[in-house]
Amino acid sequence: MSTKTDALPTELHAYLVAHGSQPDPVVADLIAETRAALPGAAGMQISPEQASLFTLLAKLSGARYAVEVGTFTGLSSIAIARGLPDDGHLVCCDVSEEFTSIARRYWERAGLTGKVELRLGPAADTLRAMPTEPHIDLAFIDADKTGYPVYWAELVPRMRQGGILLVDNVLRHGRVLSPVNDDDRAIVAFNDEVLADERVEAVMLPIGDGITLARRK
Repeated sequence: MSTKTDALPTELHAYLVAHGSQPDPVVADLIAETRAALPGAAGMQISPEQASLFTLLAKLSGARYAVEVGTFTGLSSIAIARGLPDDGHLVCCDVSEEFTSIARRYWERAGLTGKVELRLGPAADTLRAMPTEPHIDLAFIDADKTGYPVYWAELVPRMRQGGILLVDNVLRHGRVLSPVNDDDRAIVAFNDEVLADERVEAVMLPIGDGITLARRK
């Protein structure tokens, strides 16, 4: 669950959102609909402060071509697409028609349908079908945790020099210190893999459930 930064009390989180991450009506409605329609899965949605960070990073990096692994109901894709230029392109990889049907409606409402392309199917297959030369400016991984090493392995060689990779849920609500399930153990191993990867320089940020921010050398 990443609907707010773990370390922040509810009141302090509300203050943080109000002073830099305030959702506009489109995002506010998307958050509300996701919580109402999918109460058991709504925790997969990124937090408002993550969304604002993604938009800003896309703008700061000058990204034009982005890839997202794990779209859910569309908040992260809206955030990334809003940071791309008018002729920018975001490829969204997901396996759920149910979840992404919500995303499609909100892409249209946000005026982003011309920037966003949804590719339904296993993300590993989608990534492997992409050109092998470096062409991606920004990538975001937020899908099945045991699949992270595969997505990382496919994305890093395709990142342009200076390209940005973002990875969600890298703290597992603190359970990286004492893993209790397969997903926790997968993230612990993945975090060690990123740390040892000499192709990137990376920092782990305590935002949401933890984000790794990496730059392709």
